[in-house]
Amino acid sequence: MIKDDSLLDAIEIETRAEPDASIIWMHGLGDDGNGWSMVVDALGLPVNARIRFIFPHAPMMPITINNGFVMRAWYDIAEKDKNGDGDITGVCASQKRIEALITREIERGIKTTRMVLAGFSQGGVIALHTGLRYPQSFAGIVALSTYLMDAENLPRRASAANRATPVFMAHGNSDTVVLPKWAMASRDFLKTNGYQVEWRDYPMGHSATDEELCDVGVFLNRVLPLCGDS
Repeated sequence: MIKDDSLLDAIEIETRAEPDASIIWMHGLGDDGNGWSMVVDALGLPVNARIRFIFPHAPMMPITINNGFVMRAWYDIAEKDKNGDGDITGVCASQKRIEALITREIERGIKTTRMVLAGFSQGGVIALHTGLRYPQSFAGIVALSTYLMDAENLPRRASAANRATPVFMAHGNSDTVVLPKWAMASRDFLKTNGYQVEWRDYPMGHSATDEELCDVGVFLNRVLPLCGDS
């Protein structure tokens, strides 16, 4: 676990010694890094892949839609609707926190072209928001059961470095928390603006399935090819 007071606490899992790639994976509202740290074995990665998974814990904050109850969250939610920009201030604050983790990975010798940002629900919002604006190229972005925040400002704030970065989006077609139409609108917006989006949907609600995780693993194997055995 990361113990640097300037960084978010996080669960770290290294598939092998001396990682040559990193995946920063953000959880959803009310969860923490432990919840998604269990997916590593389900991804079907090669046994000789040298990947460092980082599952950060979002800050604790009151959530308006939950009567101000304090829980882990990447930003506030005021109502059960994708309205306007939402808490864009909170999104940008979380963006900075994730960028600090990215900087730490660079300092540990991982190139951004060997990094993937991934997230579920709120965490997926942060993965998209951060990844599409970051000034250096990533290997890929994984956005599960989520949508694009502040889409109208993306064309002028996006980083040219990540215009060609592959994006994997997946959603449950019976999701009643983050509606499929929000995700599909985000997918269509990204495609219209020239992004390479791979889309999958599954017969599920606001959750994940083994089939979805297997598909994520195929994507990761493609965008993070082995650098060599050790």
